[in-house]
Amino acid sequence: MVVRPKGFRERRQLMDRARVARTLTRMATELLEHHPSLAGLTFVGIRSRGVPLAKRLAQRVAELAGSAPLPVGALDITLYRDDLTMIALHPIMKGTDIPFSIDGAGVVLVDDVLFTGRTVRAALQELIDLGRPDRIELAVLVDRGHRELPIRADYVGKTVTTARDENVQVLLQELDGTDRVALLDRAPDAKPRVRSARKPGPRKPSAGGSARKTGRRTKAPRR
Repeated sequence: MVVRPKGFRERRQLMDRARVARTLTRMATELLEHHPSLAGLTFVGIRSRGVPLAKRLAQRVAELAGSAPLPVGALDITLYRDDLTMIALHPIMKGTDIPFSIDGAGVVLVDDVLFTGRTVRAALQELIDLGRPDRIELAVLVDRGHRELPIRADYVGKTVTTARDENVQVLLQELDGTDRVALLDRAPDAKPRVRSARKPGPRKPSAGGSARKTGRRTKAPRR
């Protein structure tokens, strides 16, 4: 059963399993065109879904090139987030696992969705703290726009035009039991209700209202 983020519903499917596979093959082909020798090429996935994507890309590149397996690592950016104090009092950390040196290496940083760019900024900062790579490139399955930082992906599976309050959900076999990408929007009952202003109706004149409006004094009837 697919679990949606609270308050969201599916608007439309962006990729099915076959489309995800074809997209990763195309991205692997582009990577191989830019790195024909594969010398010093490594892959680092941003937890959580960037990790299985990095493993698949590395495997597909190696298969296309007929080479030995390429190094793959995992990056946990939790402590490098600029919103760390807002996400949780005790954030859950899965740990960074990069069992190779990135000094002088070509690093392909992999994530599922590129949005504001703040996740990638945190990942770049952590990578630089871990070593001095020769070059860092960015590969993402989906680019949904709305950048807040000057960050651009080198390899993009699919570019999607989204509203800022929408959500792109990526499901992967390794973590979710299926490969699928969907665009979500807020469910009607989750959207804030805006009370419409009532149009003022005709006001009934109160006793003596016409006299107050014109400023005239009415004469008392003669007895």
